[in-house]
Amino acid sequence: MHSFSRRAARAAARTLVVPLSAALLWAGAPAASAHTDLTSSTPADGATLDALPLSIGLTFSDDMSQEYAKVALTAPDGTPAGTGEPRVDGKSASLAVKPGLPSGRYTVGYRVVSADGHPVSGSYSFTVRAAAPAAPSPTPSSPTPSAEADAAAASPAPTPSARSSSDGVGSGLVIGVLLVAGTCAGAAVLVARRRKAHRVG
Repeated sequence: MHSFSRRAARAAARTLVVPLSAALLWAGAPAASAHTDLTSSTPADGATLDALPLSIGLTFSDDMSQEYAKVALTAPDGTPAGTGEPRVDGKSASLAVKPGLPSGRYTVGYRVVSADGHPVSGSYSFTVRAAAPAAPSPTPSSPTPSAEADAAAASPAPTPSARSSSDGVGSGLVIGVLLVAGTCAGAAVLVARRRKAHRVG
């Protein structure tokens, strides 16, 4: 009876050893396989912007080393759009962007080292919308009849001194004729008086 109990206990112990060992291995697996992931980015993946940002920013799940963090930005024509080296601050990395680049689709690429020393890389893209064309400037319109009438009313009327030279010549001619006629009449009266006086004498 006692030997049977011992054999049953040994069998039960062997049966429990395998699941317990598997459980211990499973518990230790997440720590061994942990790696750094990209948690957020600015601009975000698939974003559409009105203008190219001054810099791009990436945030990871673990702290990074400046030495092993690599970030690159590619322009729509395939040329590098980033300038300088990425700056790392804990879990964040940023890269300055060249000014004056064209609109289109930009690609961000990164490569960092995970907490267990495994390199992690990835990429995403965003789009910069083309600027709308400038509206044409309005052309000056021709003055309306009412505006012309207002301008005519506002202009001063000509004064009498602004008469033409022809009016002055005509007035002078009339005055000269009157003077000649008066002189002739006076001479005729004077001659008539002398003749009358001669006859009486």
